Amino acid sequence: MRHPGFFDLERRLDALSAKGDPLETIKTTVPWEVFRADIEAVTGKKAEERKSSAGRKPYDAILKFKTLVLQSLYNLSDEQTEFLIRDRLSFMRFLDLGLEDAVPDATTIWLFREALVEAGLIDKLFERFGQHLQANGYLARGGQIIDATIVSAPKQRNSRDENNKVKVGQTPEDWEKKAAKNRQKDKDARWTKKHGRSYYGYKNHIGVDKAHKLIRKWAATDASPHDSQHLDDILDENNTAKDVWADSAYRSAEIEGKLRGRGLKSRIHRRGARNRPLSEAQMAANTMRSKVRARVEHVFGHQENSMGRKVVRTIGMARAKFKIGMMNLGYNINRLVQLQRIAAAPA
Repeated sequence: MRHPGFFDLERRLDALSAKGDPLETIKTTVPWEVFRADIEAVTGKKAEERKSSAGRKPYDAILKFKTLVLQSLYNLSDEQTEFLIRDRLSFMRFLDLGLEDAVPDATTIWLFREALVEAGLIDKLFERFGQHLQANGYLARGGQIIDATIVSAPKQRNSRDENNKVKVGQTPEDWEKKAAKNRQKDKDARWTKKHGRSYYGYKNHIGVDKAHKLIRKWAATDASPHDSQHLDDILDENNTAKDVWADSAYRSAEIEGKLRGRGLKSRIHRRGARNRPLSEAQMAANTMRSKVRARVEHVFGHQENSMGRKVVRTIGMARAKFKIGMMNLGYNINRLVQLQRIAAAPA
């Protein structure tokens, strides 16, 4: 085995670039500095607040935020993230780290994310990237497609009595007596049923524009509410078209009236009723709507298959919302890269 050469690292990185390293493209596509002011406003310590100038300098805010983006893109735990930053040249290059540079450890990553969660910053970060999309010509066009998906959480092994108390906002006495146990209990996630199967966790409600298939609005809830209850939260008033697509779960006289009142045109699937099946014309119309509505399923499919599953391993609504928001932001980052690649391709 020969001794390492001075240019070996550079050659290895060049080889990664030649293979189309996706992180290199993301690194140059995203305007990372637009996030700095918001992040440093809730995490940065002023020089006079530091007890001493000795010791290692704090990690840069954007480096830590990009670390959270890595977690979102690959569905990594804090420990996995620390290990893979040390292990993968593509991760190091994405974070502008050299072989001799210090790597944020799992505790540093956790504390940084907790600060953003406590500040409720995910809405602002998502909005910042949305402003960048609009400034670069990716306006919400063609109408909007609404849907929701279940984001699973680790199941809680609670008794029926404990679950009943949690549902009404109470903490079981046994949990209160054991602080460590209480900290590990998720009191916000809920059970729901879909197609006859039970699921536990949260929901990601999104609105996608038809033209670019970018997430424009989103909301996170526990898994129990009906999808249609959060329609108002994800309707985008900035879309240049008035059409709204959704599956039949969103179909009701109340929602139809609400859309008309806002000047929007319903393209929501119709559903038959007992002794009143859909006509051939209505079924044909549903088929046409499905071709458009399928675009939102592509979003969920990407999050499930390319971003390591729709799942949260955190505890509580605030952390789950941050996780879901970062998942949606990560999707939009990937989608922007794809849109720019399509635009640059020869006709």
